[in-house]
Amino acid sequence: METKYLEISNEVKEAMAQNKPVVALESTIISHGMPYPQNIEMAIQAEKIIRDHGAIPATTAIINGKLKVGLTPEEIDFIGKSKEVAKVSRRDIPYIVASGGHGATTVASTMILAALAGIKVFATGGIGGVHRGAEETFDISADLDELARTNVAVVCAGAKSILDLGLTLEYLETKGVPVLGYQTKELPAFYTRKSGFEVDYQMDTPEEIAKLLHTKWHLGLDGGAVIANPIPMEAEMDSEVITSAIEQALVEADEIGINGKESTPFLLAKVKELTGGSSLDSNIQLVYNNATLASKIAVALSDVETIPKHSYERFEKN
Repeated sequence: METKYLEISNEVKEAMAQNKPVVALESTIISHGMPYPQNIEMAIQAEKIIRDHGAIPATTAIINGKLKVGLTPEEIDFIGKSKEVAKVSRRDIPYIVASGGHGATTVASTMILAALAGIKVFATGGIGGVHRGAEETFDISADLDELARTNVAVVCAGAKSILDLGLTLEYLETKGVPVLGYQTKELPAFYTRKSGFEVDYQMDTPEEIAKLLHTKWHLGLDGGAVIANPIPMEAEMDSEVITSAIEQALVEADEIGINGKESTPFLLAKVKELTGGSSLDSNIQLVYNNATLASKIAVALSDVETIPKHSYERFEKN
């Protein structure tokens, strides 16, 4: 529901009113995750892919202090070009809104905006997680706590491989967040399809995933879910190449003193530089792949939620 802080585009508003499938998209990947002009081209193409698969895209951001759900092409262009757009997570929303500023939404803040608009499925590249060395720095992404509290499913290529994937899975388990592998038992590692870590459950169709999500939330079990969708085989990077680049990027980040919310943009940019741009190409393809799956899940979830209420009477409270 719209408030004085929240603006939902007419297209998204109408889709929600008619129980049509909607897929949320973040904007930090546009402002901080990719260089111009590939960032804007990626954002426009991701929206087209969602439409082509029967859903409505809802890219999110904060513009002039307004929480925006569903951006115009001009607003996407602004987010992709402006140097005045802050990277905004949960803690930053009140300041950016109160000051009338501009903000690009991370996974955590996109989940918040999506939930405010009633959107239940969100496509991104990769989620944040527990950073390497977190036992000393306590550097843990706000994405993980948001997944524990906000009822939005996040379709991603796993957690970004610059992170400690094992500890990220342990943290999600502690928070009660299910990690679902789409047609895989192994957590994808963003640029590669394998990580050596198992997901909680393998699910082979969008319909299975939609049924699980509907059941979870109908039971009153709050929080999101991670749908881990491996990067397409043809876009997968060589494991040794990407591992070497990540290790070098981490060393440089430590030497320079990069930490906190600046870590991920710096590391992704450095990895892109070290791989001669190959990592950017892979990143773009995995976003498109996630947009496709998210659309299919949103369509299936919309169908599930039209099932007559009496079919779920056993879950109703007395």
